[in-house]
Order: sequence, then structure tokens, then C-alpha cells
Amino acid sequence: MDSAAFVLRDLGFAYGERPVLEHLDLTLDPGMVHGVIGPNGSGKSTLLDLLAGLLAPGSGSANLNGEDVSACPPARLARLCALVSQDQALRFPFTVAETVLMGRHPHIPRFSRPTPHDLERVERALAAMDLQGLRHRAVADLSGGERQRTAVARGLAQDTPVLLLDEPTSAMDIRHAMAAMDELTRLARAGRTVVAVLHDLNLAARYCDNLVMLDKGAVHAYGNVSRTLTPDNIHAVFGVRAAVLKTEYGPQIAYIRGN
Repeated sequence: MDSAAFVLRDLGFAYGERPVLEHLDLTLDPGMVHGVIGPNGSGKSTLLDLLAGLLAPGSGSANLNGEDVSACPPARLARLCALVSQDQALRFPFTVAETVLMGRHPHIPRFSRPTPHDLERVERALAAMDLQGLRHRAVADLSGGERQRTAVARGLAQDTPVLLLDEPTSAMDIRHAMAAMDELTRLARAGRTVVAVLHDLNLAARYCDNLVMLDKGAVHAYGNVSRTLTPDNIHAVFGVRAAVLKTEYGPQIAYIRGN
């Protein structure tokens, strides 16, 4: 599979007169898990929508392998980027397996049937998200965590060089959250570009290679975990006093108090 890298230069976006993101200069390379963290309203989901081509920049540019994302034809972009949105309403009358198969849509010609390769990708995604036992269940009957695992599996089945995920583990129990992050890490090590918005700073500390810490639409800190997840940065951006503990499993955030 070809690799893909994002280059953002002076990227900005506003909803009407309200700026959401301003002057972002970032490079998101393949082979890494890039975490996006920040408080509510800091522009994290908007950044993913810009990377996915769902929104056009108000200023600057977001390029994927040198091409303006907002000018890329949707069909080709769907073969390059899979987006797992935070608000995907998976309540339609399809089974889990049928829903995950929808991730193969960009690769299946119109009026054609799924190939054995398509079905194999679906099986891999079901296994990665521990969904084999739920394959015949209606998505509308699933719990929130099970629906979220189904949404992630659909993104995995799309089998793209880039995976964009908005809070992919927020509704999952810790076992499935760690399994999902393990799979995303495995894919990154195989050459994918993984960009995930995360609220759990400890998951971000454990699994991310680089972090983009957003605050009020701007990059407050960017780089590896030790550079970004410092007590000063956490207090400045989240308004929380915290200690960063060094453990044999990596950094651990211990929250002390607010303000």
C-alpha cells in the first residue's frame, strides 16, 4: 500500500465570523500515530474534517502527498482516507457485517459484487474489533461501545493509507479501547498515517508517537509525548494541575486538582 503524508501550511477555518482554527503548520507523516488533544471547542473535529476534505480551508492549505485535499475528487480521496467520525449514527437496519462491508464501497465498482479480497478485509476488521460474535446482530440493537467498534471496523475495512478517527475509543470499555489502539499502532508501524482525536490523555501518552495539542484554535504544543504532555502544558490548556509520572509502561498522567 502506498504511504501518504499531510502537510498543513498556515491552515485556517472559520464558521461564519467565528474563527475555529488559525495558522496551523503541521506535517503528519506515515508510520506514526498522531494524537490530537485539547479541550472542548479547540478545533479538533474541524481539523479532521479539513484533512478528510469535508471542509475547505478558509486560509492556507492542507495537502496530501502534495495535492490539495479540498480539490481531490471524492472517489479517489475515499481510497486514500478513511474517516471515523464522532457522531456517526449507526442505527440503520443493517447487521454488523453488512455495515463493516460498507467500508469497501470505494473499492467495489458500481453494480459489482464484493470480491473474496473485499470479504477478507471485512473479516480482518471484524476480528480486530472483536465483532465476530456480533456479525449477524442489527447495528441498531448494539450498545454504544459496540456501535463504536463497528464504526472503527468499517474504517479499517476501507483499507486506506490514512486513518482519521474522532474519539474512536470514547464509548469503549478499557479492554476494547486498548485493543483498538493496539491495532491502530500496528497499522501505523506497517506504514499507515493514523490521526486520532483523543480525550484520554493516558491513552494518548501510551500510544501516540506525536501529539498536536490545540487550544483556542491554535497549536499550543506539537511533538513527542515528553515534549507536549508536561504539567505546564496540561495546566495552561486544560486548566488542571497534573503530575506526569514515569513508569515502565511509559508516562502516566495523575490529575491533582482543577485550576
